[in-house]
Amino acid sequence: MEILYKSTRSDVAPVKASEAILKGLVEDGGLYVPETIPALDKTIDELSQMTYQQVAYEVMKLYFTDFTEAELKACIEKAYDSKFDTEEIAPLVEADGAYYLELFHGSTIAFKDMALSILPHLLVTSAKKNNVKNEIVILTATSGDTGKAALAGFANVDGIKIIVFYPKNGVSAIQEKQMVTQKGANTHVVGIHGNFDDAQTGVKNLFNDKELAKVMDEAGFQFSSANSINIGRLVPQIVYYVYAYTTLYKEGKLTKGQKMNVVVPTGNFGNILAAFYAKNMGLPIDKLICASNDNKVLFDFFATGEYDKNREFVLTNSPSMDILISSNLERLIYRIAGNDSAKNLAFMTSLSKDGKYVITDEMKSALSDFYGNYATEAETGKTIKDLYEKTGYVIDTHTAVAANVYGKYKADTKDDTVTVIASTASPFKFARSVMNAIDTKYDAMSDFELIDELSKVGNVAIPNAIEEIRTAPVLHKTVCDRTEMEAAVKNFLGIQ
Repeated sequence: MEILYKSTRSDVAPVKASEAILKGLVEDGGLYVPETIPALDKTIDELSQMTYQQVAYEVMKLYFTDFTEAELKACIEKAYDSKFDTEEIAPLVEADGAYYLELFHGSTIAFKDMALSILPHLLVTSAKKNNVKNEIVILTATSGDTGKAALAGFANVDGIKIIVFYPKNGVSAIQEKQMVTQKGANTHVVGIHGNFDDAQTGVKNLFNDKELAKVMDEAGFQFSSANSINIGRLVPQIVYYVYAYTTLYKEGKLTKGQKMNVVVPTGNFGNILAAFYAKNMGLPIDKLICASNDNKVLFDFFATGEYDKNREFVLTNSPSMDILISSNLERLIYRIAGNDSAKNLAFMTSLSKDGKYVITDEMKSALSDFYGNYATEAETGKTIKDLYEKTGYVIDTHTAVAANVYGKYKADTKDDTVTVIASTASPFKFARSVMNAIDTKYDAMSDFELIDELSKVGNVAIPNAIEEIRTAPVLHKTVCDRTEMEAAVKNFLGIQ
């Protein structure tokens, strides 16, 4: 069955998967969603005998229906190869009564690698399928992890340039070093004076600027997106939930049809939305537990039905979740509004104009799959310390937010369902925060001394992604105001 993609904001004609991947964002400012969520067509028994790559094909073939089997398999093989440091790609680790799904074994040690390893190949294939003559310019805003994962994925890919905007003082030292040392003549990294929401809004404005699109086209360029708003980012994330379930089933931790819960540390809402899609494909998931940090806009939304970004933006030790506008939530709002683009547009217009919207009681009742809670900075640090002292297992700050919220969920509900916690980044990426949580004596150490100490404390090897930036020179030094983002793009592309 062919799956087409429509807009969350209008009844514009639906497009094929490859067109949706190429465009990234709909011209009307909406996001692409599949007209229907397809059902898994392989049994759990069949899927449990497959490798990660094989499971990826079985999931993605259902969404990317205009790709041939050979095209899709080639993209998957190039993506999930030796750049991952574990054969299973996404291993599960049992610790203190939960299963941690380690999504950080790719080249930039964060879960964004899971999708951004394949997106460049999906984009290049899509461009060929659609006879694109322009050079594609990937435009991305990052709260820390997407930027490096996108840069690593797209570096030196023919026919593509990539520009990443990040909040200059809103990412960890390691995250920034990973980005500003990125090699590749087609890569450009820009720090902006502002927060992630400023960067993301700026990128969306550039996408929606018709005059700029015309200027770009005349110069032989066109924009596309590597943010989680791109359907080519979202679909690959569905895969690891299917793989996690089938792995637990194969190991006898789940029986046939038995449900599992999923806990996801959530910022832009893409990762947990992928779990929601997996559930709607027939994967036996029960609760989707949405974990927020002090920027608890999503917790408040699930509690009240009101989404309100009018609040103080808090810089935390889990910076990838320091977000007040969760872009992918729009896809869920559209769905619970009965796939009504006019209703969704009204909510999004209200968000843009007033910074908030309130869903109906009927829509709120459709959110029963979700549970929301949040962890403070102190709770996050305590969770890292407690889990380490109890088990010897070291987790990063984002995963700790999820683990803490899972503890609150269990206390609230007494639910003992088998639970998978999405472990979204390596502790090495946030070594200072992690080591400080374990013992404040480590704060006197330099960033790389902390890395070495973390390796000893956690009894884990230092990832190559960290070793390679230890002495790498800074190659990207551009910093601009949020009002100067268009000029930064034109300057890099050589457009007057």
